[in-house]
Amino acid sequence: MDLLKNMNQAITYIEENLANEIDLREAARLALCSEYHFKRMFSFLAGITLSEYIRRRRLTLAAFELTHSSMRIIDIAIKYGYSSPDSFARAFQSLHGVTPSEARNSGPSLKAFPPMTFQLSIKGGKEMNYRIEEKGAFRIVGIKKRVPILFQGINPEIAAMWKTLDNKTILTLKQLSNVEPTGLIQASTNFSEGRMEEKGELDHYIGVATTNVCPDHLAHLEVPASTWAVFQAVGPFPDTLQETWGRIYAEWFPSSSYEQIEGPEILWNEHNDISSPTFKSEIWIPVLKRR
Repeated sequence: MDLLKNMNQAITYIEENLANEIDLREAARLALCSEYHFKRMFSFLAGITLSEYIRRRRLTLAAFELTHSSMRIIDIAIKYGYSSPDSFARAFQSLHGVTPSEARNSGPSLKAFPPMTFQLSIKGGKEMNYRIEEKGAFRIVGIKKRVPILFQGINPEIAAMWKTLDNKTILTLKQLSNVEPTGLIQASTNFSEGRMEEKGELDHYIGVATTNVCPDHLAHLEVPASTWAVFQAVGPFPDTLQETWGRIYAEWFPSSSYEQIEGPEILWNEHNDISSPTFKSEIWIPVLKRR
């Protein structure tokens, strides 16, 4: 697919500049998408952040030069972006388990992270149900908490948020709801960089989508007018939902003409028993059609 071809062009640029300053805007330009989408797609496809990939590749090349050249350690450190021997030594030992001096003098086993390429893997041609919606500006009104990033199972911090909602607050929120997706929703935004490594935190909202004014005792998030890709997930909770999230980034984005833009990722659940085999959810992601 064109997106994966373009992503690989960006990786080639990064590889060619590991010993220089890497301009991520240029990498995104080569990928024919925004820097925001490039970083997100890289993380979801690679399973690590772009900055961590660059760090591992640089330290891989640094290890090779330590063991196959007579270049001074300080010169190798500077070549691969480290301002001091101490910072280089800490990073090197964190990855390889030994110091640069030990790597040079004792010939230990070192780690190597080869260059990455992206390929689309077709797995059975399972359909994805989605639609594209245009929405004017609105706000999400409800409760907010900074919670740890967690992929598998139910996030206990988010479960605890639900327990704080009393009937009076739920009624207030439902009365405010006046735009799609109607009723109670969840929204996640402001992710830490290490999202795909399940590191860091995100801002999580439980509330409603509305154009009404936010009451003083509740939190709100302003959402600009956007195009949204809406994906349907029907099946056991939370496994089907998590599978759908993975397929959006691994299959839909690489084969579509859309890229993700900054904004909240919204989850709507049909209000039925989560143990039901037909539990229904919708995932709303803000997107932009690529030119």
